[in-house]
This record gives sequence, C-alpha cells and structure tokens, in this order.
Amino acid sequence: MTEMRFDFATDDTLAGFRLDNFELYNWGTYNKRIVEFKLNKQNGLLTGDIGSGKSTIVDALTTLLVPHQKITYNKAAGAESKERNINSYVLGEYKSSKEEGFTSAKAVTLRDETYFSVLLANFKNDGYDEVLGLAQFFHIKNGQLHKFFLVSKTPISIKNHLFKFKDIRDLKRKLRETQHLEVYESFKDYSKILGDQWV
Repeated sequence: MTEMRFDFATDDTLAGFRLDNFELYNWGTYNKRIVEFKLNKQNGLLTGDIGSGKSTIVDALTTLLVPHQKITYNKAAGAESKERNINSYVLGEYKSSKEEGFTSAKAVTLRDETYFSVLLANFKNDGYDEVLGLAQFFHIKNGQLHKFFLVSKTPISIKNHLFKFKDIRDLKRKLRETQHLEVYESFKDYSKILGDQWV
C-alpha cells in the first residue's frame, strides 16, 4: 500500500527543504568557537571585506552537500584548484612562512592534530513537517584526515551532539544510540540517504 503524504504548507514561497540554521566549529580561520548562521528557512545574503571569511563559509556549506573530490575550494574568490582543501580548513591554515635556509614555504596553522572540526546544518520542510539534520566530523591523525557523517530526522547541534566525548569511539557510540540519527563512514552511503530524504 502506498503511503499518503500531505503538504500542509500555507506559503508556497517556502516549499521544500530549506536551510534553517548552519553551524561550524574549527573550520578555516573560525577558530575554537561554534559559529552559527540562522537563516530560518529564508534567503540569506553573505557580505564582508576581502579576506573576512565569506568563501570559507560557502566552502563549508558546499562540503556538507557535494562529494569532496568534486569540490574546488575557494572558487568563490577565484582561487586555483589546489589552493585549499579539507585538511587546510581543519588545521586552520592562514598563511605561509619560509624559514631561513629553506626554499619552500610552510603553511602556518591555527590548530594541530589534537583538535577536530564539525560542519552541521538543519533543513526544514514545513509542508510535510519534516526535518533533515546533516553533519560532518573531521579530525587528523598521523597526518591523515579521518571523517564521518551524520543524518538526523530531528534537529541537531554541535554543542548538544558533537562536543562532549572521551574519544572518537565514545562519540560514535553515543551518536548511534541517539534516536532518529544515523552515522555513516563514507560520503557515498551518506549521500544515498540524502537522496532518499530529498525525494
């Protein structure tokens, strides 16, 4: 039997899933604090001076929705394809420094491998009274980037769901025990679920 779904929206201008809020933690030069953007399902305008972090925010949201290998970071600022990557955002690279006696420059970072980064967004579909929470968690160990992905049918936040834990294993255990929340180890599996949710 086919499940019937009814659209109860009273305003078609907000039809479908729309971005309600977006959070990031330790992403690029946004360092050691949770930054939140509240869109409330409305259109938004991002403004600021050159170098103020606009492209960093755009890249964060793009990372949540697009397969990572397909992203050209800092494209909004007209950057070359390899200028930035996820590792540089997680570590918070902000300049290059050339030491005396060396020919190549070394990136200077705000963070080391003891830190982690999180991107998170909640989308709402008022017509069907649905929520879709998305998050990606990043950390670097022995120079290698590790990540996992979350999809939730209820609103999630960095502070309440991804902040207090003993280690990564403990965090994943807590997340898997959370109702209406799924943990995925690959973007491929995460994106399959997204495909189902957006239909």
